[in-house]
Amino acid sequence: MSVWCGQMDVVGWIAMVAGWGIVIGVVVWAVQRIFPAPPTPSDAKSLLDARLASGDIDLSTYQSIRAAVNDSAAVNHEGTR
Repeated sequence: MSVWCGQMDVVGWIAMVAGWGIVIGVVVWAVQRIFPAPPTPSDAKSLLDARLASGDIDLSTYQSIRAAVNDSAAVNHEGTR
């Protein structure tokens, strides 16, 4: 008979694994609540605004892409009746 966990039966092992699962689950949940993921913009205009604000693109690039987005939005709205 082994010295390590010699008195633990199958139910004890199941309880120990379940207990550790709960502890790890609570830690993961707490970390997600403390450090939530930033919301991601869902439409093209919001994404473009965020890229300009973060410095990924300059103002002239922003204006040309914004005009293209507005043109494509106008075409899409005119095409659907």
